[in-house]
Amino acid sequence: MTSISPADRRSSAGDGEDLHDIALRVLWLSTSMIHHANRIRPNPTGLKVGGHQASCASMVSIMTSLWFEQLQPGDRVSVKPHASPVLHAINYLLGELDEKYLTTLRSYGGLQSYPSRAKDPDTVDYSTGSVGIGATAPIWGAMSRRFVEGRFGADDSAPRTSGFSGRQYSLVGDAELDEGAVWEAVIDPGITELGEIVWIVDLNRQSLDRVVPNIAARRLEKMFDAAGWQVITVKFGRLLEDLFAKPGGDALRTRILDMPNPEYQRLLRCSADEVRTRLPGSGPDAAAIAELIADLDDTLLTESIRNLGGHDLDALREAYSRIDDTRPTVIVAYTVKGFGLPTQGHPQNHSSLLTVDEYAELARSLDLDPAAPWGRFDEDSAAGRLCAATAERLRREPVPASNPPAVPTDIGRTPKGTATTQAALGRTLIDLTREAPEAAKRVVTVSPDVSSTTNLGGWVNKVGVWSSSDRHDWFGDDAETIMHWREGPSGQHMELGIAETNLVGLMGELGATWSRWGQPLFPIGVMYDPFVERALEPWSYGIYAGGQSILVGTPSGVTLAAEGGAHQSIKTPSIGLEQPGCISYEPAFAIDVEWTLLASIARLGRPDGTSAYLRLSTRPVDQSKADVPTDPAARERRRRQVVAGGYPLVRRDGATVTIAAMGAVITEALEAAERLSKVGVIADVLCITSPGELYRALQARQGRGVGESWILDQLLPADRATPMVTVLDGHPHTLAFLATVNRVASTSLGVSNFGQVGSLDEVYKHHKIDTDSIVGAALDVTDH
Repeated sequence: MTSISPADRRSSAGDGEDLHDIALRVLWLSTSMIHHANRIRPNPTGLKVGGHQASCASMVSIMTSLWFEQLQPGDRVSVKPHASPVLHAINYLLGELDEKYLTTLRSYGGLQSYPSRAKDPDTVDYSTGSVGIGATAPIWGAMSRRFVEGRFGADDSAPRTSGFSGRQYSLVGDAELDEGAVWEAVIDPGITELGEIVWIVDLNRQSLDRVVPNIAARRLEKMFDAAGWQVITVKFGRLLEDLFAKPGGDALRTRILDMPNPEYQRLLRCSADEVRTRLPGSGPDAAAIAELIADLDDTLLTESIRNLGGHDLDALREAYSRIDDTRPTVIVAYTVKGFGLPTQGHPQNHSSLLTVDEYAELARSLDLDPAAPWGRFDEDSAAGRLCAATAERLRREPVPASNPPAVPTDIGRTPKGTATTQAALGRTLIDLTREAPEAAKRVVTVSPDVSSTTNLGGWVNKVGVWSSSDRHDWFGDDAETIMHWREGPSGQHMELGIAETNLVGLMGELGATWSRWGQPLFPIGVMYDPFVERALEPWSYGIYAGGQSILVGTPSGVTLAAEGGAHQSIKTPSIGLEQPGCISYEPAFAIDVEWTLLASIARLGRPDGTSAYLRLSTRPVDQSKADVPTDPAARERRRRQVVAGGYPLVRRDGATVTIAAMGAVITEALEAAERLSKVGVIADVLCITSPGELYRALQARQGRGVGESWILDQLLPADRATPMVTVLDGHPHTLAFLATVNRVASTSLGVSNFGQVGSLDEVYKHHKIDTDSIVGAALDVTDH
């Protein structure tokens, strides 16, 4: 196992001047992409295109130094959203991006507004855009890579540092640290051993609207340090450090460090004479500071005041050399927002654009032609040779294709007695280890401290808990301990703290290993269903970025009667219906859980794969009511219907109403059908397993989507079209569209208000999803 020294990490670096030339060209190209999108490209609608020239400029030195001196092929970088043009500019100089794309920023089919693994034409390691999510993604990427290497071996083609394959960098804006999800990730105890994690904070002290008065680097440093991170601060560049070494320099240093952020930012907009007046201040050391700067050349004075460490290539190089790779590292780099642009340091420069005249001024200062902005360096120039050497050093081998192992469609057993859909989850996973061990090896479960209460205890006992190193189980010899917590690199369950955003962030990266390293995994995350909404944004973003996973929300709905409104989910069924890149299921019976879970696992870890969401319940249900066919062909037909979205549970001759029920309320639906028959109203009962799949089938039948519509013919044949009652433990609109299949009269029952505490019967009655309410709705819709 080899180790990469700091010197090795900059083996292709030049003499410094060529790196400086590259930084200026990156500044120019990133600025030009945004300028072209807003000032040159036709915009017939007149709608704002946008872009962030100032946010790009503050990152230019950091990213140039990182790419052209530090990165190795095994490293991965998450780029802050607003700096995407800087990434594209670097990729262009490295020959990874065709010139034709430089005029397509934020246009249809062109460069995306924010870095996108799925949609950009050049190399993007992490999709970013939703503030905070991209910052934390490399943490979960590091954990995922360690899991893959521990179970399936390391990628020997990637250089290794201190036992891991490549660093995981996050380039983070300081305002991005306002996101609570960032700190949930930073303080998670499971990451303290992940030395490959390196964050670089662009400390420009500005947000969208203003200079933030209380962004204090020291406070941030203490927070990272308290979490066990190595903290490296890059405050000042060489020009300022030279001034600090002179008489009066200590006073100048103290004055700048103690200065409020807005006051310092105002200095950046001042002439040399104004700096000489404002900088000394009114403190006891004002005279010493005034004397120090009195005779400085005007240009040197104005350059020095903005000579912060995040723009000094030597200071950045020294900071990178101090990374010790034994624990996570954060580099806090002081920067100027808009550095090098006419708008630098202005409090409202976040989304401001250079005028045509300002753009021409920038071109003159760089000796470039604004009419021909896309030039690369001459191949024989020092900068051109450095670009070529860097491109060669960072070249990655293509990710090998790896087909996931086969997943069975049916374990073959028929559940009996009384059971819950939640308990069926754990049993199916254990069955998978026996029936398909190769597939089971790819399963990794994740939970936020709810493994036992979501029925994963048996699975965890069997496969163990993952950690980056072996840990002793001090309760392993305790006879009263039912759930065994054996931790080591071979474990297949990961448990984070009570932070759902961390869980789904990890799920997204575990679900992307097939595309990153050619090793498909089957990640299954379990959380209480009421908290799915809390986790939805980062999970959705993970799906957008290509992370395929299964999210299990359990227990769910107002069926959690005793828990009250705080723990009763209402909107999650419609979330499952509406989430792109995801197939949702709410099974009513244990066998439905098995079939839908296995089908969902089989869709993971492949280029055409998709994620899934299963909404499960703790309500015991008589499994004989599933009436599973005993004939093998009929059983397979039922299984296909379950996976496709639903199946007829009760068919009666002369039916005059259809009850379509989903999940936990299937018991009430069946009871309602029996009672209706006693008053002469014959009811069919449909068990809906996936409203999303049925909606897609309906769209396909109408020519508005791609897919098959056969399930509609079997579930809702036109010759059995009757008035319909839909019912579920969730928002009623989730199933309301079913009446449009055959255009029948309908009533939709469900939960549209916050829940109540009570018994199951009381709560169901309160929300009108009880048997009486279903019977009444059926009588109304059939006009009996």
